Amino acid sequence: MLRARSLLVASIALWPAVCLPPSIAGAADVVADLSHPFDRQTIYWPTEPGFELQSEKAGMTERGYFYASNRFAAPEHGGTHIDAPWHFAEGGQKVDEIPLQRLIGPAVRVDLRAKAALDPDYLIRVEDLQQWETQHGASLEDKIVLLDTGYAQVWGDRVKYLGTAAVGAEAVEQLRFPGLDPTAATWLATRRRVRCVGIDTASIDYGRSQQFGSHVNLFKHNVPALENLADLSGLPATGFHVSALPMKIAGGSGAPCRVVAQWDR
Repeated sequence: MLRARSLLVASIALWPAVCLPPSIAGAADVVADLSHPFDRQTIYWPTEPGFELQSEKAGMTERGYFYASNRFAAPEHGGTHIDAPWHFAEGGQKVDEIPLQRLIGPAVRVDLRAKAALDPDYLIRVEDLQQWETQHGASLEDKIVLLDTGYAQVWGDRVKYLGTAAVGAEAVEQLRFPGLDPTAATWLATRRRVRCVGIDTASIDYGRSQQFGSHVNLFKHNVPALENLADLSGLPATGFHVSALPMKIAGGSGAPCRVVAQWDR
């Protein structure tokens, strides 16, 4: 029993260094929040209702102390959130089943802003990803890959961000924004075995997609996706860590997510 207790204490003492990236276990100089706030302006898929915060109490109690309490309602998919593999893959991992190793780790930023600015239907190709590797002398292997299209800059403007202000099922065909080509999704999942893929648009698939091939091709390999990321332009190309921790919804196909990047100057 004494030996078991000693091993437990030793394990706890080592836990931060073993389980957390250096920028979290130590002291990172720079911390960036890559999440949009959740409020009435939060953008959701046109077929979904928005975020609702209901105030229950806010004031002094009869016992003399202040007390505030709210309740909220929201779809799984909207705002800065995670898509669990089960979202598009039968038998895929649900939110509470995604290993933390996929959500915390070394990350890279692939800058695609120039191409996305020229074409709202731009599909991020394998060649774009290979060009990034050549330019930076680094591999996407085992990384959290963040795709920067620049669309976070117009967050809050539904027309510029989604391509339409319409809502309802008929609005889906009007969506226009860049996304990941399904072939590139397969390449990332199988050739680079990435931990996770994130993008600053409303979907990992481009707006006009009908088959959602990038969702399917990532999720059948249990690679989750982060969508509606906040401004990525301040991140370095490489040399930083990301923590993307969703609400742990048992059986969830997605969940709101707080995404944070950390790196040393």
